[in-house]
Amino acid sequence: MTKLLDKPFKAFTIYAMIILLVSIPIYFWVVDWIWVTEIDDHHEIIMERIENRFEQAHVSGHDLETILNTWNTLQPSSSIMPITENIARPDSIYEVTKYNEYEQESDRFRGLQTVIEIDKKPYLLNIETNVEEAYETIFAIGLVTVLLYGILVFGFIQLNHKISKSVWEPFDNTLKKLRIFDLSLSKGVEFETSDIEEFEELNQTISKLIAENINAYNQQKAFVANASHELQTPIALLKSKLEMLFQDEKLSATQSELVNAIQIPLARLTRVNKNLLLLARIDNSKFSDISEIDFSEKVEKSEELLQDYISERELTYKKEISGIARVTCSLFLAETLVNNLLSNAIRHSPVSSHIIVRIDENGISFLNSGVERLKDESLFKRFSISTTETTNSGLGLAIAKEICKQNGWGINYDFLDHFHIFSVRFRKF
Repeated sequence: MTKLLDKPFKAFTIYAMIILLVSIPIYFWVVDWIWVTEIDDHHEIIMERIENRFEQAHVSGHDLETILNTWNTLQPSSSIMPITENIARPDSIYEVTKYNEYEQESDRFRGLQTVIEIDKKPYLLNIETNVEEAYETIFAIGLVTVLLYGILVFGFIQLNHKISKSVWEPFDNTLKKLRIFDLSLSKGVEFETSDIEEFEELNQTISKLIAENINAYNQQKAFVANASHELQTPIALLKSKLEMLFQDEKLSATQSELVNAIQIPLARLTRVNKNLLLLARIDNSKFSDISEIDFSEKVEKSEELLQDYISERELTYKKEISGIARVTCSLFLAETLVNNLLSNAIRHSPVSSHIIVRIDENGISFLNSGVERLKDESLFKRFSISTTETTNSGLGLAIAKEICKQNGWGINYDFLDHFHIFSVRFRKF
């Protein structure tokens, strides 16, 4: 994933690169234009000087011819030739590429061809100047530009990191506190004051949202606890009355069937109410039976309690112990955790399949046969039921999750080699 500050930085870098690439031909055109313009001006100056010097020298005849021959010999970049035909010639500026005997390579030349008057006679003056140095200038400018661009980008990177670290520090602090925030602790989050208006407004909004959620969570916990307590008495009365009614000898067969039909949802209601009370106790951390627990003993005890259930489904039960799983926690919660996970494995195992319990010093795992992977996102949610069993409350795995959370343990699900695996890790790696 890309950080927020890196997105505009990448855009700025790409934009700068495009400008750099576009600037190189512009540099070439501008420098070349300046170069040839200066050469043309220089040629005009030379032309005027030559014409003036010859006029001041007052040479003619044989002396003039000797000077012109010497000039044409010693000045290969210019020549002065007599014009025999009496035709007007306009000044001509041209460019030509030809072999440079001094550089021993073909070079680009800028030339001026014009008519001057010497001793009242017309002469054709031709001046040429090598402009190849313009390319070297362009190369030097381009090299310097690329180096400066590299320095600029490096500086941008350093500034980006420093700005990101300083400017976004309040935002990072807010994220850190939100990551460790636990709604079940019913404790708000205190954010540091920021001098950046947007971050300060964000912190205030989040603080308000957290306070509202804590209030709603506390109200929900209180409601669940109170409702469960209030339901205990009428549920007990209903069970008692149904038992008395069931023992009545005057009941007909139809009435007995109705009483039995009522007892099944009542049993589920009793289980749900019991589990809700347990969740309320876990949320409120109301357990004082803290001691050192050997989970091997708890598994063995739970196995004895559920042996009839295992035999009824004709399951093959196996226990693998490679270490002693001994931790300090609530005895009641440890028993509840083992009972819930083992009964969950039994309930969801096909008839005549296998159940394996693995125990080591770091945790405990429950494996049961299966066909396909369960939906991870709904496994530990309350009232998420994946079985048609009428007595299932849909709270067993949710209670296991809360017990692990209460003790700082990790619980996870996996599906491997046609086995559903629920693992509790006492030590997080």
